[in-house]
Amino acid sequence: MNCRSEVLEVSLEGRQVDEALLALLHTILLHRSTGKFHYKKEGTYSIGTVGTQDTDCDFIDFTFVRVSSDELDRVIRKAVAEFKDALGNSGSDGMGQISLEFYQKKKSRWPFSDECIPWEVWTIKVNVVNLANEQERQICREKVGEKLGEKVINIVEVINRHEYLPKMPTQSEVDNVFDTSLKDVQPYLYKITYQITDSLGTSVSTTMRRLIKDTLAL
Repeated sequence: MNCRSEVLEVSLEGRQVDEALLALLHTILLHRSTGKFHYKKEGTYSIGTVGTQDTDCDFIDFTFVRVSSDELDRVIRKAVAEFKDALGNSGSDGMGQISLEFYQKKKSRWPFSDECIPWEVWTIKVNVVNLANEQERQICREKVGEKLGEKVINIVEVINRHEYLPKMPTQSEVDNVFDTSLKDVQPYLYKITYQITDSLGTSVSTTMRRLIKDTLAL
């Protein structure tokens, strides 16, 4: 199986990191989650509904839609907070990346553990910029909102392509494909990892600074 890989890049203020990553990760998970499966017998099931809700950002002119699951939201917020703390404590000029990997399990014979096979990975490269004054912050607030809108559209376009998805499992195999630990939603199995690096390059931050400079010149 070939694992699909998508890369998104964002350049923003430190106070915008949480909201931008939550917006992107929740957008992906919204389209990679189903309602809870209710099995009547092996191979026969119904799927519950997935509720959604709008979330307004405080430091970005942006509103995103997420799955209406407080449990899932807590998991994502915890991962984002850990990444932001690591980013702030790294001394790496505010550069790092966080990845959302979807995988499925392949049962192995005892005594070996199950094999986790990734089928889609989203990597978000983050570059934190330092701004000089409130005017620049206001422009950044608007520009980051515009960029997030473009990236959400890009995410939806990628997800709507007719590419590989794990087949719907039988009741005995559902835990090999979906995370069934949440009571109100059932995302595909996933894990979130991150790394802090000083080698992501400066093209994204340079673009953001140019956008701010050009706007100030108007």
